[in-house]
Amino acid sequence: MFTLYDFLDSGNGHKVRLLLAQLGHAYELVELDIMQGATRTPEFLARNPNGRIPTLQLDDGTFLAESGAILWYLAEGTPFLPSERLARAQVLQWMFFEQYSHEPYIATTRFIIRHLPEDSPRRAEIPDRMKRGYDALAVMEKHLATRRFFVGERYTIADIALYAYTHVADQGRFDLSGYPNVLTWLGRVKDQPKYVPITYRQPAGG
Repeated sequence: MFTLYDFLDSGNGHKVRLLLAQLGHAYELVELDIMQGATRTPEFLARNPNGRIPTLQLDDGTFLAESGAILWYLAEGTPFLPSERLARAQVLQWMFFEQYSHEPYIATTRFIIRHLPEDSPRRAEIPDRMKRGYDALAVMEKHLATRRFFVGERYTIADIALYAYTHVADQGRFDLSGYPNVLTWLGRVKDQPKYVPITYRQPAGG
């Protein structure tokens, strides 16, 4: 059985939990409080030297880090990852977009607002991060104007990667009302079979 080291407020963790649920994989969830340094202990750093969640322990004891890598590993050979060469590259294209043009702005703004004190100097970052976050949403809005999903008109891990922080963007004070295609797409993802919310805890025993 897999073991997932995670923090339930994390969108990166939600990506993995959502795919595990939709694949029907049982796993043990080990919750770590990242705000209290739980991923910086020698014990955890032995599992992931980068000290971040999510980290997935495979059946053979191997530890796999980085949400995108975990999604790719779990999705290989399933309908969540196309077999066609170009489509696979397009999935990666949108996953890289999420990590470099979306997550640093939408997710980080949400983190600052939800988890850092009002007097944190990092709050000065919010205006610029929000601008760049809206730029990412505009790219998504245009792409979704003629598509139901991000790649090949089918639900893939590209959608899961982008959904995780987009659907809670309002918690970072992003207003999605001007992005109707994005809002419709969010609804499509939420309507997928075996969907689970961001704070989902798999019951003991799977």
